[in-house]
This record gives sequence, C-alpha cells and structure tokens, in this order.
Amino acid sequence: MPERELGHRVAAFRELRGMSLRALAAAAGVSSSFLSQLENGHTNASVASLRKVAAALGVSPAQLLDDSAVHTRGVLRAVDRPTLPLDGAEKYVVALPPLRNLEVYAGRFAPGGSTGAETYAHGNAQEILVVTAGTVTLELGTERFSLREDDSIEFVSSIPHRVINESAEPAAVLWINSPPTPDEVPHRPEESPLTP
Repeated sequence: MPERELGHRVAAFRELRGMSLRALAAAAGVSSSFLSQLENGHTNASVASLRKVAAALGVSPAQLLDDSAVHTRGVLRAVDRPTLPLDGAEKYVVALPPLRNLEVYAGRFAPGGSTGAETYAHGNAQEILVVTAGTVTLELGTERFSLREDDSIEFVSSIPHRVINESAEPAAVLWINSPPTPDEVPHRPEESPLTP
C-alpha cells in the first residue's frame, strides 16, 4: 500500500477525533516528526508503530489500512440499517464506524413491546435514552421511570435496564452511548454489578 494513502487515513482519523498532531504523537508514544512524515507520505509505519497509532486513534490497524473505513459524514439509509429484532420491538443502528466516540441506536416498540423479558447491562458507558414518540417505561436497577415523547434520562450502562412500551400506542426511542460499549449482547443482572 502506498505510504501516502496510509498517511491520509491517519490524518483523517486524527481530524475526526479533533486531535492535534502533537496530541496524537504523545498518545501513541511516537515522535511528532515521525507522525508528520507518516501523514505526508514520506515514511511508512512498522507494525508496532501502526498498532500504537491505531490504538491512540481508537481504531484497529485494519481500519487504517482500509480506504472504505474513513469518512467524515455518511448517509445510512433506513433500508440498509443493521437491525436487531426484539420482543415486539426492533433496535437498529443509526451511525456506523469509524466515528467511534458515540454509539447510537434507534428503536421502535409496538404496544407491549420491550427490549426483552430480562434487564441487561453492557460496558460502563454514559447512556442516554431519548423518547422520540409515544411513552415507554425504563426499568433501571430497582427503579422504574415513565418517559414521554421528548423526555430523556441519563444513566451508566452497567446498571441493568430494559425498555417496555406499556401503552396502547407505538413508541420510539434513541439510545446514545459514549464511549461505545464493547458489546450489545444482553446478559443477566448478576453478571454486571451495579455502578452508582
């Protein structure tokens, strides 16, 4: 792969993160002059330095090598969204990588629909639930919150939670996590300790 392409990708990811060249160099443990030469296509990276730079950017080395991974904006058509069917509901991706500072999902709930019979927890991120239509109930730890259109609630994603539409009308929500959580696999509350 030409050095210039790798350098452009490193620069693009750095700019997406709002990092200065010096800040990225410090975070990666490489010199600013090396990073400048890399971004300008005047040198190539060893496997070790590529891994360091990728880690500092919060991406995989493969993403630095893949031209399709870099974008500063992207349209994700509703028909192309990856979707997770739930119990009387669906959860779908709103934003795709590499803009990895946020993880955003949207969900639609039929009357009686929910994210599942059991609460789940994931990661230890800041999570915000925004109700965009209708009314839902959020079970959060031992508490229950009734939320209406335009209401929001912020919590730590390691607290077991689930969303239920107990109304007779459809409902819709947005989930926003920062930083993105390592998985979206529901697991039992006893596997994820409560975090205040």
